[in-house]
Amino acid sequence: MLDDATKAQLKSYLERATQPIEIVASLDESEASGEVLSLLKDVAGASPLVKLTESRDDNHRKPSFSINRPSENHGPRFAGLPMGHEFTSLILALLQVGGYPPKVEQAVLEQIRALDGDFDFEVYVSLTCHNCPDVVQALNLMAVQNPRIKTTMIEGGTFQDEVKEREIMGVPTVFLNGTMFGNGRMSLEEILAKIDTSGVEREAKIIDKKEAFDVLIVGGGPAGAAAAVYAARKGIRTGVASERFGGQVLDTMGIENFISIKETEGPKFAHALEEHVRNYDVDIMNLQRAKALIPNSGPDKNLIEVQLENGASLKSKSIVISTGARWRNINVPGEHEFKNKGVAYCPHCDGPLFKGKRVAVIGGGNSGVEAAIDLAGIVGHVTLIEFDTALRADAVLQRKLNSLANVTVITNAQTTEITGDQKVNGLVYKDRAGGELKTVALEGVFIQIGLVPNTDWLKGTVELSKHGEIIVDAKGQTSVPGVFAAGDVTTVPFKQIIIAAGEGAKAALSAFDYLIRSPIAAQ
Repeated sequence: MLDDATKAQLKSYLERATQPIEIVASLDESEASGEVLSLLKDVAGASPLVKLTESRDDNHRKPSFSINRPSENHGPRFAGLPMGHEFTSLILALLQVGGYPPKVEQAVLEQIRALDGDFDFEVYVSLTCHNCPDVVQALNLMAVQNPRIKTTMIEGGTFQDEVKEREIMGVPTVFLNGTMFGNGRMSLEEILAKIDTSGVEREAKIIDKKEAFDVLIVGGGPAGAAAAVYAARKGIRTGVASERFGGQVLDTMGIENFISIKETEGPKFAHALEEHVRNYDVDIMNLQRAKALIPNSGPDKNLIEVQLENGASLKSKSIVISTGARWRNINVPGEHEFKNKGVAYCPHCDGPLFKGKRVAVIGGGNSGVEAAIDLAGIVGHVTLIEFDTALRADAVLQRKLNSLANVTVITNAQTTEITGDQKVNGLVYKDRAGGELKTVALEGVFIQIGLVPNTDWLKGTVELSKHGEIIVDAKGQTSVPGVFAAGDVTTVPFKQIIIAAGEGAKAALSAFDYLIRSPIAAQ
């Protein structure tokens, strides 16, 4: 199953294990079981600590296998072949069961071990999904740490009947004790917050007691990470409050234009950002959503307050806002109702679920045309719908798109409704030239019309453009003294990772300059 180079790499990884590992494989006579068995034999051959046992008369999905410590049976289970992006999930599960400590704060591990209740997770994935491994790895870690937690990764391509029966139209999709738990990327902290509400309350109380920062960065994408590094290197008290560290980068598949890095994937890049920030004395507060900005706060009216959704608040002498942007919705009937039931935003993640089916891509810019090209190699037919009279994507992309036989391009069209019953079955658009309404029968709609800045919480406080972006000057200063902004949330043109990082560094340097020139520095 594995080539020699991968076997050597696997052997190197498993040398870090210190405890015996038992793999119990549930198999039948299918070709898929043969592939799983071949993989597991390669795994067992890579370390003397790994023991492989076959079972053909149990009640588990076939093919599947569990990874356990001796005499235990609650370890992570993989149903299907964990290759592609999930091969890393397999390696990490082996290492953690084998005694290799996870890179997670001790307080989080203690929270997992203290969970009271029985939790049986099932997470459906596709092997091309770059969001899925985060969820699989988080749940695997939880199962290793707590015997009352069980988790199974289910590869949708192998178990298509289940995917159809449960009407799964997007991955990752997680069920808890047989009931829908969540869709899309979820971090370990997010999962814990959903099942341990008392932990959220404890965290809010801890945050509320924190002393004022010199620089508080709100947002943890490339701009926020760069701002944190540059501020911390000045030796000043630095904090980061982030809804999810990594921001939009977590939803980006390929990155090939960040200078000095030839190519990487979004989740890997986001992980590297966080690791870099954690090398410095920075207080990272993840899963914290800002609710309001209050200038002139504190007893002497010399601090700026950020109120959080969980009821806590943070104070700082200066602020860098880097809350980024989110997918723009088309806001038509059916979009919200059929989200993850045919309406999707990530062609890399969810494309394989529409194999052989008809889909539409809404948006004729680079992201929309790239999505249509990507999907054309998987689905039966792609209809690309663009509001303008012509596509706006780069010429090279348009040439590639026009060369594909299973793609139809419709311009000068306004999407008015996404239709369906339990899931998407069509799309209605208006011909803007003649005003006629037309219907396209299909099973999926991928929305690719750009981003909207995350500034709802700032309205009435800092000056915003007509597009909702924070207006900044050449130094990143906003209309409020001591409040700076950087990245995709601002009016700075060209929303690129490398530009956001540079703007974050500039905003942090500007905040430091503000501090040393301000009367509050003397205090």
